[in-house]
Amino acid sequence: MEAAGPEPRAAARLEAPPTPEEERERRRARRRPRRRIEEEEQEEAVFHDVVSFTPDPLPGRYYDKDTTKPISFYFSSLEELLAWTPGVEDSFNVALEPSECRQPPLSSERPRTLLCHDMMGGYLDDKFIQGAAAHNPYCFYHWQSIDIFVYFSHHTVTIPPVGWTNAAHRHGVCVLGTFITEWKEGGRLCEAFLAGDERSYQAVADQLVLIAQFFRFDGWLINIENSLSLAAVGNMPHFLRYLTARLHEQVPRGLVLWYDSVVSSGQLKWQDELNQHNRVFFDSCDGFFTNYNWREEHLERMLGQAGQRRVDVYVGVDVFARGKVVGGQFDTYKSLELIRKHGFSAALFAPGWVYECLEKKDFFQNQDKFWALLERYLPTHSICSLPFVTSFCLGMGTRRVRYGQEEAEGPWYHPSAQEIQPLFAEHRLEGAGRGWVKTHCCLADAWNGGSSLLVRGLIPREQDHVAVRLFSLQVPVPPQIFLSLVYKLEGASNVGVALELTTGDAGSCHVGSISTLNETSSRHSPRPLRAPPTKLARWVHRCGQQLHGGWVQRCYKVNLRDCLLRDLFVSFARPPGSQEEESFVCRLGEVQVVDAKSLLAPLPRVQAVTVSHVRWQRATPVEEGSPARLRLGCTLHWSYLLSPIRCFRIHCCAGTGGGALGGGPSGPEQPALLGLAFVNQYRIVDLVVAAAGPGGDGRVEFLVEPVPKEGFLVPRAEWGRAALLYSMPRTDGAL
Repeated sequence: MEAAGPEPRAAARLEAPPTPEEERERRRARRRPRRRIEEEEQEEAVFHDVVSFTPDPLPGRYYDKDTTKPISFYFSSLEELLAWTPGVEDSFNVALEPSECRQPPLSSERPRTLLCHDMMGGYLDDKFIQGAAAHNPYCFYHWQSIDIFVYFSHHTVTIPPVGWTNAAHRHGVCVLGTFITEWKEGGRLCEAFLAGDERSYQAVADQLVLIAQFFRFDGWLINIENSLSLAAVGNMPHFLRYLTARLHEQVPRGLVLWYDSVVSSGQLKWQDELNQHNRVFFDSCDGFFTNYNWREEHLERMLGQAGQRRVDVYVGVDVFARGKVVGGQFDTYKSLELIRKHGFSAALFAPGWVYECLEKKDFFQNQDKFWALLERYLPTHSICSLPFVTSFCLGMGTRRVRYGQEEAEGPWYHPSAQEIQPLFAEHRLEGAGRGWVKTHCCLADAWNGGSSLLVRGLIPREQDHVAVRLFSLQVPVPPQIFLSLVYKLEGASNVGVALELTTGDAGSCHVGSISTLNETSSRHSPRPLRAPPTKLARWVHRCGQQLHGGWVQRCYKVNLRDCLLRDLFVSFARPPGSQEEESFVCRLGEVQVVDAKSLLAPLPRVQAVTVSHVRWQRATPVEEGSPARLRLGCTLHWSYLLSPIRCFRIHCCAGTGGGALGGGPSGPEQPALLGLAFVNQYRIVDLVVAAAGPGGDGRVEFLVEPVPKEGFLVPRAEWGRAALLYSMPRTDGAL
């Protein structure tokens, strides 16, 4: 699915007008639709298609029937599961990369936090792999507070939509799908694969492992909510042990969890605890997710049952507060208090309650309130790899912005585009009436993407600055790193804005090009660069300058030896000469921490761009008498190593007979953005192009722009390119 490209070649020139011989060959080619024209001397592949309004159907499992947009999918039966084999269409739903490194690792003895996402049946706007124009979608962004994300639905095999997996993995969070059976139909399904010999249940387990491995998520929650025969329940521990062992072999840090439902007799009988009736299942896999109607005495009894595996017991908390629960809704903290008191992990079921049941217009405030109430019971994990780059984008917005300039208006939702989120917090200095600083996500403005981080605060008279921790890190840093901060002060405030960082053991860590804030602290304030080194100009070339939209960029260089980078702060200092309280509102647009050496490494060129699955529709005329237009759908594939990439930006350029996505003008020097891709393929949908004239070809060119993790712009000469030439069939002279 991925491959490094060969050495770059010189950029191709635009095609010259065809000779008579070439024109005759083109006419012959029109009778051979959808055949690639090989061009040995050009980097741009050219494809030809004869317009047809009776396209080959696309498989409904992988594409939305109305739009042909690629969608995430599930399996509803054992037959579908066992019949599945990986194919090209499945590649849309493959996560960009395995989970990022995080500290402490999931295998540590620290109690964990699991979030079980159950939202109105699942596969809503999040099923659209390339994004959707959704108004007020649900969005989760408190990733640093959780360890495991389960995508839950009532389909037999719930494969997590890739947007959730990409967002979770970017934050080092493990992602599980769900295997669920329910009611009489579920009982029949279980008998079919559990009541026979080992080959039946091993075949199901092998498919579940293959699915997790192929789509790059991390394992399964097994939820059997129907009674089992003695034969079936007798084989269940064997199934769990086999599934767990195979998953551990094939998926790094893979997990299999069991939900508290069936007991060892085969009865469907929720226990609300781990006990002798269900312990056999706990002993056969990685963890146990209890039902929700427990009391503290259940937790006390479980201490003996869990033994040394206390953190592998995930005590269930229904945020909707259904049944006889300790606490739910905004009282969920009451449940967490008891769970942590006894040292267990927690499983928060359906925290989307804040979205489903409260006012949508207040969603961000309610979500922040919910997680703030839990904060003391949710130990955070730390990021531990570079490059560390984020523009705080939530994967949604009311418009798209790139480096301070608006690219497109209108709502959008693309979970794969969510970037690393900070520790949302409110920090107050000691003493009544002292200073404070608080962070919020905000869709009102953005530097890159759809949102930014809004920081409000007050510097009291007694202090010269306030600061808030944005990120917890445990990064063994290279000898030289570069940091960048893009920000914008709102209103007339003139406070100073700066990055601060903490390092590991100050006794062994040598730090250069930096000021220590005090002699006993490992917290430092880097000195800003006025201009970046010449070799790094492609990364940051406007240090200290005013940017588009009023943004400012500060750049820093730090030399280190044997250091561990631990925390990243943003600090706000009183303006020189001021003696009064200073309130401020600052918008953070981007933070970067990058290994200087990685910025010099060459990137491969996008290679082997192809065009396939072409579909045509007649477009509705804009007005009477306007030129005939077509709507084009097609799939782009290309070759590129995914590991150094944040995403790909997909563009089109109009040529003869072509047009931009919105029908407006575009040209070779003004490519129109179509969307983002997080794998080596992209489905173009409803691209409006002009109809080809009689005896001539229409032309549209596609460009694939790689976006490195370090965030710098890649020259267009290194983008991938392909052109589609299209003509009307000879038997149809007009639309």
